[in-house]
Amino acid sequence: MKKKTVVVGMSGGVDSSVAALLLKEQGYNVIGLFMLNWEEAADGACTAEGDFEDVRRVCALLDIPYYSVNFARQYADRVFSHFLSEYAAGRTPNPDVLCNREIKFGPFREYALSMGADYIATGHYCGVDHNADGRHYLLKAADAGKDQTYFLNQVTQEQLERVLFPLAGLKKEEVRAIAASNGLSTAKKKDSTGICFIGERNFRAFLRQYLPAQPGRIVTLDGEDVGEHIGLMYYTLGQRRGLDLGGKQGESGRWFVVKKDVKNNILYVSHGDESPLYTSSCEVKDINWIGYMPERTTFTCTAKFRYRQSEQGVKVTLTEGGAHVDFDEPQRAVTPGQYAVFYDATRCLGGGVII
Repeated sequence: MKKKTVVVGMSGGVDSSVAALLLKEQGYNVIGLFMLNWEEAADGACTAEGDFEDVRRVCALLDIPYYSVNFARQYADRVFSHFLSEYAAGRTPNPDVLCNREIKFGPFREYALSMGADYIATGHYCGVDHNADGRHYLLKAADAGKDQTYFLNQVTQEQLERVLFPLAGLKKEEVRAIAASNGLSTAKKKDSTGICFIGERNFRAFLRQYLPAQPGRIVTLDGEDVGEHIGLMYYTLGQRRGLDLGGKQGESGRWFVVKKDVKNNILYVSHGDESPLYTSSCEVKDINWIGYMPERTTFTCTAKFRYRQSEQGVKVTLTEGGAHVDFDEPQRAVTPGQYAVFYDATRCLGGGVII
């Protein structure tokens, strides 16, 4: 039988490197494809060049062909423009979620299939169940600490068709061990952080290039002026650092952000008392269900409201255009613009934008 062809999204990191290795060992015809989604150099250094060089080294060792494709225009139109508009509106967006739906499982998937791929694959820590009922279920990873289903909550059924996630059953330390034992140059390369495809940089300086900063008042919930902020877009709920209110610290703890009033350009803060940050519910819009069809308008499951969080018990009540989500326990700093992502025991059910 003819070998099935898999195009692997190669980032130059250890995860995608090992994904390609495992697929080749499983007998697939593997092709590496590197995406260039951001063309501006970060702080004078083009990180994409270094990443592509790592892709070259890995693919040469694995003896597989590799290519590069430029999706910078699509990234600017589909992800970055939304990123800027959300910050301008005082919300805190998650570009990694949109990048998966609009780039990695959008133009990248289409390009790979046009190359003759039977499947596409990435180095995400998650799994997929291509069920006999025709649905495609997004599964949690074996490594709960690295599980990336949160960032895939907006990927559709159609996009998950013909997708493989080779790292589903592995933990991060196992992935690095496999890379090292096979002589992959990325074995000890540190994980990338920062904005999806834009990378690590001074975030405030970066954002200032695209959005004009509008300084304004910092006010307590009692109405006392305590300082001046440099622009609401630079702050998020629960933030403690960067408020420059150190001289006003007392014995009751630190200052932190509790609310943003975009209309009046006021940043509200609290000192010591974190209770204003806790809420018992939230509203969610634009929910994407992944192979899951709610049978009732109200049901219980678990949810995450940010990536680095354990799952929380919730009751979901479907509404026109979204859902009202009640929490079993009050939650801290549930942030507009981020995603509420829903789970059962083994699957990511989908998610929506917190409004």
